[in-house]
Amino acid sequence: MRDPYEVLGVPRSANAAAIKSAYRKLAKKYHPDTNKNDPKAAARFAELNSANEIIGDEDKRKQFDSGEIDADGKPRFQGFPGGGARGRAGGFETHTFRTGGGGAGAGFGGGGFEDILNSMFGAAARGGRAGAGGGGARFEFDPGTMAMDLDLSVAMTVSLEEAVKGAEKRVRLPTGKELNVKIPPGVVAGQQIRLKGQGETAPGHPPGDLLITVSIAPHAFFKIDGSDLRLDLPITLYEAVLGGKVRVPTLGSAVELSIPKNTSSGRTFRLKGKGLPKTGGNGDLLVTTRIMLPDGNNAELEALMQKWREAHPYNPRSDFS
Repeated sequence: MRDPYEVLGVPRSANAAAIKSAYRKLAKKYHPDTNKNDPKAAARFAELNSANEIIGDEDKRKQFDSGEIDADGKPRFQGFPGGGARGRAGGFETHTFRTGGGGAGAGFGGGGFEDILNSMFGAAARGGRAGAGGGGARFEFDPGTMAMDLDLSVAMTVSLEEAVKGAEKRVRLPTGKELNVKIPPGVVAGQQIRLKGQGETAPGHPPGDLLITVSIAPHAFFKIDGSDLRLDLPITLYEAVLGGKVRVPTLGSAVELSIPKNTSSGRTFRLKGKGLPKTGGNGDLLVTTRIMLPDGNNAELEALMQKWREAHPYNPRSDFS
């Protein structure tokens, strides 16, 4: 991933409040729900989340700034234990070896070979690896202990129904490989799914993991509000005036909602437990009525409204004055 400061567009000197503000602004701008025609929005949104996880967290930010972790939060190779900061170049400690006489300290600036090993690797690192005689000690370096980032990151968009009920989706990796991935029920936007051992491979290293960042595609009817769902429900003028029962879609089967007489457009009704899964149950479905007039001009309706206006005038905007 790119430098998280660059991703969020903030300088390295930015305080926590500035980072939080930048993240919220960009997350709102690039959220997949508001960019349904942009195929790159989900990946951009996932990158913002990853950047915020690094520099939006005080401890991780300190580790990143000091070079302990990389932009993906993975530990960086910091050289050999016990080496200290002296003489390091590119994370490795540099020692100059000179040829000389056969004394224990000859050729190493006055220190024995074991001292050099102690300096570079620590005495514990050599345990059980020294030669049996009083001659030169032997150290076997295992290149597999060096950190290597073999993880892969991809974005996946699922429907609201798939997020709630779970599904099996096929994903294509940057390597060209394709996998069937089981999406667990109750997944939320921005959540990461980790598949162990499905990342890149390298000789002498365990395979990396596959990190899948999930986004939820905009729904034709419902809008997500935390664990609740919101729905605009069109009703007729006579249903608003006279009341009645209307069918309301849910993520399950449709239900009937009783509309009281004289219901204004914009009135919200709460259907308990018809929202998204959450700890201890489900959220609610919030249904807001929207009065819809018939298409086209209707002379009979216009005549009725003119007569009614003359007999029953009222001003619903009186509070504005």
